[in-house]
Amino acid sequence: MPELLIELLSEEIPARMQERAAEDFRKLMTEGLEQAGLESEGARAFVTPRRLTLSIDELPGAAPDTREERKGPRTDAPSAAVEGFLRQAGVSLDQCVVEEDRKGSFYVAHIQRPGRATPDIVATLLPEVMRKFPWPKSMRWGSGQLRWIRPLHSVLATFDGQVIDLTIDGIRSGHVTRGHRFMAPQPIKVRRFEDYERKLRDAWVMLDGGERAETIRGEARTLAFAKGLRVVEDEGLLKETAGLVEWPVVLMGSFDKQFLSLPPEVIITSIRSHQKCFALRDPDGGLSNHYLLVSNMIARDGGKGIAAGNDRVIAARLADARFFWDQDRRTPLHDLLPKLDHVTFHAKLGSQGERVRRIEALTATIAENIGADVETARRAAQLSKADLVTGMVGEFPELQGMMGHYYAIEDGSNLAVASAVRDHYKPQGPTDMVPAAPVTLAVAIADKLDTLISFWAIEEKPTGSKDPFALRRAALGIIRLVLDNGLRLRLLSLMEWYRKRLLPSLPRGASGNFDAANLLDFFADRLKVHLRSEGARHDLIDAVFALGGQDDLTLMVKRVEALARFLDSDDGQNLLAGVRRASNILKIEEKKDGRRHDGVPDKNLLVQGEEKALASAIDRAEAQAKVAIANEDFEAAMRAIAKLRSPVDAFFDKVTVNADDPSFRENRLRLLNRIRAATLAVADFARIERT
Repeated sequence: MPELLIELLSEEIPARMQERAAEDFRKLMTEGLEQAGLESEGARAFVTPRRLTLSIDELPGAAPDTREERKGPRTDAPSAAVEGFLRQAGVSLDQCVVEEDRKGSFYVAHIQRPGRATPDIVATLLPEVMRKFPWPKSMRWGSGQLRWIRPLHSVLATFDGQVIDLTIDGIRSGHVTRGHRFMAPQPIKVRRFEDYERKLRDAWVMLDGGERAETIRGEARTLAFAKGLRVVEDEGLLKETAGLVEWPVVLMGSFDKQFLSLPPEVIITSIRSHQKCFALRDPDGGLSNHYLLVSNMIARDGGKGIAAGNDRVIAARLADARFFWDQDRRTPLHDLLPKLDHVTFHAKLGSQGERVRRIEALTATIAENIGADVETARRAAQLSKADLVTGMVGEFPELQGMMGHYYAIEDGSNLAVASAVRDHYKPQGPTDMVPAAPVTLAVAIADKLDTLISFWAIEEKPTGSKDPFALRRAALGIIRLVLDNGLRLRLLSLMEWYRKRLLPSLPRGASGNFDAANLLDFFADRLKVHLRSEGARHDLIDAVFALGGQDDLTLMVKRVEALARFLDSDDGQNLLAGVRRASNILKIEEKKDGRRHDGVPDKNLLVQGEEKALASAIDRAEAQAKVAIANEDFEAAMRAIAKLRSPVDAFFDKVTVNADDPSFRENRLRLLNRIRAATLAVADFARIERT
């Protein structure tokens, strides 16, 4: 089948937008084609800094013909009504047939429409897609009306090797593209994707972003190895540099060794953020004064001029960094704290100084709970945000925490304080390191919990996909800090303490809006997501979370894990079968009666041996389960309840639940409810799916 090829050539597309743009282009075009009746296969999208390309193989030459039946007026209807129907349907009376039903005879139009040619469909669809394209930011240029990420130069559009005739904002389509901006700017005529890709490569354009990234990775490692060095791997930078060039060429540069006296993170961040360069390490693991840059062209001098120019810029940047380093160390971190009172955290939540005082108080309470040294934790919390007002963090915000660590050590702080200042932001994502030092844990949890409670108090909660204050990340961070370290924290107790001690200090009376139960539900939702990502069954998670009021994250996970292990055993299946049998009857009868049968069974109404035996078995099981739960041995609790299977089966075999005497019926339903209530001490078994 024929092939569709589209290329949109423009000025440079920002690297951070490229991957999403390619996927959006592929999706919008294929969905539009399918809506027009064209099933597409093998759609591939490519993006370089200057071009957005789509190739679709095996696209039919036209959409299929359509046939439609449209019922019209009765045959004895006024002529005006018949003529109106014919005009609307686009047919003549000769093209209609007469059909009869119970109400009489009617005209029925059989409308056949030939499928539109694929080039005509694309000529209509592509301008629509471009006008509605979801760029995060777009612009207009000249006198045109099209909004695009950068000025658009040309549109290449061919189908089966022939140009699709269309015009977008004064730009007429063709079969011409251009190669590398500097090394091959001449026009290139193409017809099909194979021809297009080959000619672009000959013109120094590597179309596939993944190939560009792997080329950079391979050349970087080869150059480093030749010098006895190794690359400081950075996948984010690798992806970004692949989006900055059409033909990657890796070069090596260097800077004065005197700059190696700076903290290595400062050097790495400086050359990365300003010049998009990769740092290198010596064989002993120390930072090298050599680095790698990615050029977009093959220079006649082998890149010496490019590297030399880059060296000069990096030297200037590192000189600035050394200035900040020397200046910042003249003032102890503690002396910077008053400046935080003049830095706004949030308009409704006051300054960073006010926030630090809240974090300090909360840190002390958490430290007491987890066995961390309270005074050390207080000191770490005091200094945790002080580096925000340093020159280095002002220049490189991504170094907050890290610079505080270095400055704290310079000031003579102990390692526990310095480490907490550095690591209290962690974990900042699902793959980030989770700290384990008690003082760090106290400050990290306090920092995130203060963020969550304070934003909940001013009703700035995540909605849908929007989470401008990264509250989901903060909640997940607390979950990972707690679970990975096996901490036993009662979140509701901490929230209540915060409500009484700290919320009244928030500006604008925000304290009256805080809903602890709602925030706990938010934690539960995040914990569910986390457990599912770890492979836990969703129904077992729901069975534990349905108990409500659970605020000990570690204990909740322990319940889920114990439930999963137990249900894999014979005892587990016995328990599940027995509970389901009792619950199903209760559910039917309670729906019929419109109420629950909660009360305590009357022992005087237990007349049959089987119901007496069941009542006694429940007494024993409840007592054993209660002790086991108090010891947090949930599997033992479930084993105790699983022993009810035999007396439950005997009860159903010999005892009629729906007895004629309503008092006996009520009493027996209450007996069954005791089984359900006993299991609810561990989980809601009604939510567990059959396996």
